[in-house]
Amino acid sequence: MIALSLAEIAEVVGGQTHDIPDPTVEVTGSVVRDSREVGPGSLFVAFVGERVDGHDYAAAVVEAGAAAVLASRPVGVPAIVVDDVQTALGALARHVVRRLGATLVALTGSAGKTSTKDLIAQVLQRKAPTVWTPGSLNNEIGLPLTALSATEETRFLVLEMGARGIGHIRYLADLTPPRIGLVLNVGTAHIGEFGGREQIAQAKGELVEGLPPAEDGGAAILNADDPLVRAMATRTKAKVILFGESGEADVRAENVRLTDSGQPAFTLHTPSGASDVTMRLYGEHHVSNALAAAAVAHELGMSVAEIATALSEAGSLSRWRMEVTERPDGVTVVNDAYNANPESMRAALRALAAMGQGRRTWAVLGKMAELGDEALAEHDAVGRLAVRLNVGKLVAVGGREASWLQLGAYNEGSWGEESVHVSDAQAAVDLLRSELRPGDVVLVKASRSVGLESVAEALLAGGTEGEVAAR
Repeated sequence: MIALSLAEIAEVVGGQTHDIPDPTVEVTGSVVRDSREVGPGSLFVAFVGERVDGHDYAAAVVEAGAAAVLASRPVGVPAIVVDDVQTALGALARHVVRRLGATLVALTGSAGKTSTKDLIAQVLQRKAPTVWTPGSLNNEIGLPLTALSATEETRFLVLEMGARGIGHIRYLADLTPPRIGLVLNVGTAHIGEFGGREQIAQAKGELVEGLPPAEDGGAAILNADDPLVRAMATRTKAKVILFGESGEADVRAENVRLTDSGQPAFTLHTPSGASDVTMRLYGEHHVSNALAAAAVAHELGMSVAEIATALSEAGSLSRWRMEVTERPDGVTVVNDAYNANPESMRAALRALAAMGQGRRTWAVLGKMAELGDEALAEHDAVGRLAVRLNVGKLVAVGGREASWLQLGAYNEGSWGEESVHVSDAQAAVDLLRSELRPGDVVLVKASRSVGLESVAEALLAGGTEGEVAAR
């Protein structure tokens, strides 16, 4: 974080200093909520969770070098005490962002947020120092912590924004007001909580509503191929930039294709020219993500050649998102188990089909969470798609939702041993270990709560019986 004295921080967050001998002492280190991440000059934020109370670690973090604790009660060591720690953290982030002078880019969408954020970060850091959201820390706690990790040298701040209801993105955008806002898509992720795609569109569009007007540099980057996103152009005073495969898009892809290994290639067109891109990532769905990143970079002054080179060299920065690993015996494991919704599940299956041309393919799939009344239909549809894509074998893992996946495959024509329903991750591992052959390609994907990453890890590590359950 940029250096601020404890007295300044207390004023910004409306708090009272306790047990601080010298209020001029500065926080020169990171702002953290995990006591294990504390270093010299840190500010430790003490949240009260369901099982852990950060206040219990106050003495230990100060001993480890923290300058103070941001707390909701006195803790016997240097502390800034506030009524609400989360509100105070947001106020501090807002203050620091205003002081920075960096260009803030915010993005949201139902699918692809983290992959796109990682692409934007890798492209922009070629131009100037860039800070971005680690992993998927895109909520009211993770977002301000990311903003507070910026320094005086930071020129671009790339923030992923998630939402579970109307008003969430508006709140996040108020904490860290962006100049550039990107909306990727409106899908069915969390549809059970929102109540419908129109409600999801309402929530995602809050991002562009808060952008500065065009004359002040505001830019809304919208997916031309998604009607609900494209309609958001009427909700902003910012300049509108369209990306996609549509001929009307300002930044578009032509001649889209997949290499023999399943990596997308295309010709990138921007208002300033065209250049060819061949990505290191897997799956055609990354074309849209790459176009979104290119639109951001073009708006910030990068040439089409610079953008194309950066996209061609970019990799995955976040765990368990289409991580492709080949074992010594030639089995390829695709770990995409961080999360799942109908859109990302379909994209992953298509990537598996492309990667597995001439090879036997396996789709190890589990529950897609938070789909509400759409759960049965969506799981059934994914099972059917696996059959239509000629996936060699579907392994549906878990309870009711997994049975719907398997039933969809069966009803589409997957009989015999082409699809199977197993109870848990260990059963899936046991099955795979007994039947995998050199050259097979295995996709592992489900919602985060299912924990199917343990299947991929076991296949790569050769773990023993019971190891998956322990993980």
